[in-house]
Parts: sequence; structure tokens; C-alpha cells
Amino acid sequence: MKLSIIYVNWNSVDYLRESITSVYQFTKKFTFEVIVVDNASPERGVETLKVAFPEIKIIQSEENLGFAGANNLGFRQSSGEYVLFLNPDTTLIEPSIEMLVDRMEQLPDAGIVGCKLLNSDHTVQLSSIQRYPTILNQAIDAEYLRLRWPGCPLWNIAPLFSDNVKVMKVDVIPGACMLLRRSVFEKAGLFTEDYFMYAEDLDLNYKVKAAGFTNYYVGETAIIHHGGRSSSRQKVSQWATLMKYRAMTKLFRRTRGSAYAVGYRVAMGGVAVGRLVILTLLSPLERVEADRESRSFSVEKWKTVFKWAVGWQSAAVSST
Repeated sequence: MKLSIIYVNWNSVDYLRESITSVYQFTKKFTFEVIVVDNASPERGVETLKVAFPEIKIIQSEENLGFAGANNLGFRQSSGEYVLFLNPDTTLIEPSIEMLVDRMEQLPDAGIVGCKLLNSDHTVQLSSIQRYPTILNQAIDAEYLRLRWPGCPLWNIAPLFSDNVKVMKVDVIPGACMLLRRSVFEKAGLFTEDYFMYAEDLDLNYKVKAAGFTNYYVGETAIIHHGGRSSSRQKVSQWATLMKYRAMTKLFRRTRGSAYAVGYRVAMGGVAVGRLVILTLLSPLERVEADRESRSFSVEKWKTVFKWAVGWQSAAVSST
């Protein structure tokens, strides 16, 4: 088996069906298997995929193992020389998987290989390539700044907007589409299952590089990543925000030490206060309902971050 494609499903059957269809449409050059791990989805229906794709393997977990645990479960039941971790809300528009495998075969030192990610409207997704997170680049992480200065060393996303970038070394390939050799994934120790949601892909990128490999961005091809379609923003947004910041704190503690993790949380508390002040000052300028809704969502987000930071200050660091 040349390639194992592993999906983790949580209430995303419709997107998953579209993604698998596109994979079969554009991947013809080699043998591959598709493994779907259902993470105890409340919405049933993953078994219906067998009607259209009888050859796929479906693993139904009795509990939600998180992104890392579910991907590891799928990997342990796979057999491919290469493994592709692919989000259910992705759609191929060209033979991207074939191109990624081809490029990896030309790069003996390759760790994780990924491609350009596009939003649903085919605009470039700025998270397609990332720098390793630091307190500074997390504190000033804003889409406006990244678009205004794409070549800033803190994030360096300029290659996303260049037609001349074929293959280049990068720090981080995001978890939406990650191709690895089976041997590399095993040497890195698989996904770290301490993370339930968020940062597990950053952690894997870090471990792969520490194992002596190089991560590569292939700018010659792209896939659509609809993004965030597995959950309702209104229902889980603040829970997801909390999970993200907890995961980032854990990542910093694992990779940079406890003192750095403390600094991150203190810094993000300060950032939250600053963002809330700015949002309050901008409130009189709102003219349409969409602006009010957007500001309200942002206010709730930064309130959550602030409460998280304040709560940490009176508790042990290990409580995160």
C-alpha cells in the first residue's frame, strides 16, 4: 500500500463525503486506502459512507479521543508507506495528493509536507504555513497585520502570494493536510495525545524537526479547506477559545519550559485587556448589525481569554 489517508470525523459526514469523492477523483497514480475514525459523533450517519465507498475502513470509537488520539488510532490500523492526515472539510480541486507524494519522494530529509490551503471562496488561507509560535507572534497575531506585512519574520507568509515558490522549508505545516512517511511519523512518536484539541499539529511539527527532519511547503498545488465546519460557532466558540489557549500553554511548557508558559499566559492576559479596550472605543463607530455581531463575538472571546489568564494567576501552573 503506497498511501494511507486518515480522516477524523466529528459531525462532518456531508463534508467528508465530498472530500472522499474528490480524493478518488484526483488520485489515480498509486494504491491508497481511506480510513475514517468516527470520534463518537452525536450526529450519526458515518456508516452511510460505505454505500458510496464500500472499500473504505470505518473505525467507530465509543468515546471522543480528540484529534490526536483518533488520528493515532487510525494510523495503527493503516498500512501505507506514506500517511496523509486530512481534515473532513477539505476538497481536492486537482491531483494535489499525487503531487505531494511525488515531491516527498524527491526530498529524502522531508518530515511533514503540505500545500496551500484555500478558503471556500478560493482566497488563500493564511494558516497554510506558520512559524513556530512564540509569545511575541502570538500576542500580535492579527489577520490585518499579516496581510499588511506578509514578509514580516514573525510569520513570513509572503510565499503564499508568490507564484514562484515551488517547494520551500517551513517551520509548521497545519493539521488540515499533513503528509509524512510512515517511518518518520513513528520516529516522532505519533501525535501527542495530551492535547485533546488544538496545538497537536504544532507539537508534531516540533517533534519531527527535533528528530532531524525538515518540513516543506509545496506551493505548486492547493486544496480547499472550508474550516470550522464541524461545529457551531455560536455554541462552542468560547469553549473552543479556552481549549486553544490551554493547548498553547501546554505546548510552550513542553517545548520551552514552565517559565515561558507562565510568560505566555501573562502576556495573553495583557493582550485581552488591550483588545477589550479597543473594541469598546470602536463601539460608537458601528453602523450595521453585522458590525455589532462581530464586535460582540470578539468581546466574548477576549473576555474568555482574560478570565482564563486571571484564573491561572491564582492557581498552580499544572492546573492547565
